[in-house]
Amino acid sequence: MGPAQIPEYRLFWPYSSGIFGQWMTHQIDTVHWFSGLKHPRSAVANGGIYQWKDGRTNPDTLTAVFDYGPANDPGTGFQVAYSSRFHNSAGGTKELYYSNGGMIDMSTNKISSTGGMTESEAKAMGMHANLLPNLTLSEAAGGVATSANTGGDPTTYAHMRNWMQSVRDRKETNAPIEAAYSHSIALIMGNAAYRTGMKATFDEAKQEVMVGGKAFTL
Repeated sequence: MGPAQIPEYRLFWPYSSGIFGQWMTHQIDTVHWFSGLKHPRSAVANGGIYQWKDGRTNPDTLTAVFDYGPANDPGTGFQVAYSSRFHNSAGGTKELYYSNGGMIDMSTNKISSTGGMTESEAKAMGMHANLLPNLTLSEAAGGVATSANTGGDPTTYAHMRNWMQSVRDRKETNAPIEAAYSHSIALIMGNAAYRTGMKATFDEAKQEVMVGGKAFTL
């Protein structure tokens, strides 16, 4: 690594996993928290260095699609589409969760029935529409703050206080180490898919990310 790479190490593979490690891990962490699942079943990815021709080796534009659900039931589950671009900031940062009951918008901290199946649509399919109520995430969580503000605010202080108290009391933190392991699996799967151009999976027995029938290595 040269002197110019040290302060900007996130731009260079293999010193950093780039967008996946710097940004995606935060959003994929929420996916695991909400769903209770440990990692994706598979991942595919594509992208490249389309804008910033400055010598970097990590992409400035990247899209990945992760498949989640029970390992023994491929017909049940959901997809997570992650996209990041460094050439235009229109739209800001969005984190949206869709279901046939509506939508959770993490950028506005609101839950709504937006886009959900109507009662007439559900009836035509022999189902009952289970639309989400219109409320904030804080209300749904019983007043717990759900924002990801990293500045000097009460939420950040409470986060640090939880960690310090957990150390003193020898108790598990609100976000245990297993959460970090889970999102590490997802980001390695994303990188494996992008770097090889193949679908990545995870071998539970070996605890290895697999591509093309082999363990992914740098």
